[in-house]
Amino acid sequence: MSLMELIAQADERGLAASGLACLDRCVPLLGGDDDDVLRPLWTSLVDGEEWGERVAKARADLGEPGDADSDVGSPSGASPDDQAAFLVRRMLATVPVESSVDALRAWADACSAAALRIHELLDIAADGTSSVAARREGRTDGMSPLVAAELRRQIAILELLAERGAGGLRLVLGQSTEGRRVLRAVVSRRARGRA
Repeated sequence: MSLMELIAQADERGLAASGLACLDRCVPLLGGDDDDVLRPLWTSLVDGEEWGERVAKARADLGEPGDADSDVGSPSGASPDDQAAFLVRRMLATVPVESSVDALRAWADACSAAALRIHELLDIAADGTSSVAARREGRTDGMSPLVAAELRRQIAILELLAERGAGGLRLVLGQSTEGRRVLRAVVSRRARGRA
């Protein structure tokens, strides 16, 4: 199944975990070194408690999203790093406080597209001609390595959740942690290249 099909079929927990995993992998772009800042939200997916309160705390801990919750696109003329950070802030700003299936599906879908776009923006091997929408629909020819890895990760996470439900959350967190390490290394390399 394509990524789009998996999102369309996911249940409430799967959608929340999918969106949260995308956000979790991209947190290094906000400059923090705290890998556990979103851990309380992961706990909410297990115990089903305090989602809204934990969303508010994560937003406070990661800094105010500013105007990232507006409907405008990323700042025109901004560097790829700034565009990527803007997309992460928008993911954070739009986490649904009420965990309805419709709201979570829209958020998970937007997070999926944003995470792929972020990886595309930061991948030095990307040629800029790909379409994130095409990737999510299953057309993967000519994908750059970083984007390909992110797409595989998103698909694997949704498949794990579909097969194992809450029992797959620990494996999903492991996948997300690995993806965060990869992105942190990319950000570090880009910073050294600019120095």
